Amino acid sequence: MTETQIFEPEGRAIPFVDEGEGPVKLVLIQERGLEGDVLGVVGHYLAEEAGFHVLRIGYRAGDSELSLDEQVADALAVIDHAGLEHTWVGGHGYGGTIARALTAAHPDRANGLLMLGVEDVDLPVAPAIPVLIVQGTDDTVTTAATAEALQSSIPERASIKTVAGDHLFPMHQPIETAVIIEEYLDWD
Repeated sequence: MTETQIFEPEGRAIPFVDEGEGPVKLVLIQERGLEGDVLGVVGHYLAEEAGFHVLRIGYRAGDSELSLDEQVADALAVIDHAGLEHTWVGGHGYGGTIARALTAAHPDRANGLLMLGVEDVDLPVAPAIPVLIVQGTDDTVTTAATAEALQSSIPERASIKTVAGDHLFPMHQPIETAVIIEEYLDWD
């Protein structure tokens, strides 16, 4: 797999992995507080097997002290550094919350929103973009009820797909998770 790089805008050390060169652009933001790269296999599969351009973004040191706006700015800085203009933006758990805030603040930059487990937060969803929610069947951290509530608030443009497993379903079922994303995003 591709090695992690560090981007340091204004001294902020933000880890990221940029792989693939395909026409489908996808940004994935990691769940915070996890030791491993839960999205590593999903991202690598989408880059190598599906032919996507995948940008995975982690967190700088001290991320728990940062506001959501600061974390959105970090993600946007890495996206700009990678030269991505119009992309799907997604994340796992809290990474999905960052993706949701980023697409709401910059809807002109987003082709769609991908949520791997939906946190129960009061944030708007960017208008007019499709939303794919992938939910673990036994996830007690980001529950199915929260995913269903989001989907029912925008039923004309949100879809829910399920994967067997708990909150770490992207790590325990990476190929199944990646195939769901591939089939939804690569419709043409």
